[in-house]
Amino acid sequence: MPTRAFAAQSPTSPLAPHAITRREPLATDVEIDILFCGVCHSDLHFARNEWGMTVYPVVPGHEILGRVTRVGKGVSQFRPGDLAAVGCLVDSCRTCDHCARGLEQFCMGGPVFSYNGPDRHSGGMTFGGYSEKIVCDEAFTLKVPANLDPARASPLLCAGITTYSPLRRWGAGPGKKVGIVGLGGLGHMGVKFAHALGAHTVLFTTSEGKAADGKRLGADEVVISKDPAQMARHAGSFDLIVDTVSADHDLNAYLAMVKLDGSLVMVGVPPTPQQLSVFSLLMPRRHLSGSLIGGIGETQEMLDFCGARNIVCDIELIRMQQINEAYERMLRSDVKYRFVIDMASLKG
Repeated sequence: MPTRAFAAQSPTSPLAPHAITRREPLATDVEIDILFCGVCHSDLHFARNEWGMTVYPVVPGHEILGRVTRVGKGVSQFRPGDLAAVGCLVDSCRTCDHCARGLEQFCMGGPVFSYNGPDRHSGGMTFGGYSEKIVCDEAFTLKVPANLDPARASPLLCAGITTYSPLRRWGAGPGKKVGIVGLGGLGHMGVKFAHALGAHTVLFTTSEGKAADGKRLGADEVVISKDPAQMARHAGSFDLIVDTVSADHDLNAYLAMVKLDGSLVMVGVPPTPQQLSVFSLLMPRRHLSGSLIGGIGETQEMLDFCGARNIVCDIELIRMQQINEAYERMLRSDVKYRFVIDMASLKG
């Protein structure tokens, strides 16, 4: 079916109106009228081919929330009128060991992402949430708690699960000291989740101006990371640090904050290889790990957790026609803390 969208046609072209085709719902499909779509930094990377893997035209957007309009005859969990969401994943092989364990994001046959992925139905590429509607298999469609503000809930589909997953995997909770590096789209959710999980939460930031906001969001303490004295006071004391920064920075400085058998987990993606001193790991037996979003089951768990505690993102709502300006502002970190597109602006 014809569908209005915004797409980039090349690494240097601005996003602009573009017509795409969505499939008619199959037996297990859910058709969603998109109400809101969050803007992730990954969207910009793909639009400008900064990771060298973009297939054009590309329609970004993987923080998708809307209302169900049609369902296939085999769908049992959704009906027209329901709030529903689609995150970073729309398919996987569903049979490998990783998929069987609910880790579809690590599918051994290759996960199918919401955009710029191989569309197993059309034979082309998947198109994301900068569009008026999406059709997704029920198995990869998520339920949205009715009490959450839908605009502020949409970034949970990436910014939320990207930080929730490592906090859960590495056991953030009461009695644990957890650090969050950076207070951006990911970091502000990391602070909220670590606090809600009951951990003693410490925000690391280079900006003194973010200290008050960090505490408002749930940080028990704020450490200005460019101040050696403040950093020294916390050396070797963290059970877990989740690093959300996607700029080049000194990982050794944060490893020094981790205690015996503690972990530094990367969720940000710096643009160049980072220097690492092996002694930072050896003394005293620290761990450096990475984490990528979450599987469908864990993402639903995160949404339910947010519904129970009324956790949503701090956003700035924009019109679809403001997306290119939003990208430039995102590069300047000029947003608190996530842009969300009101898709009514695309529909006229």
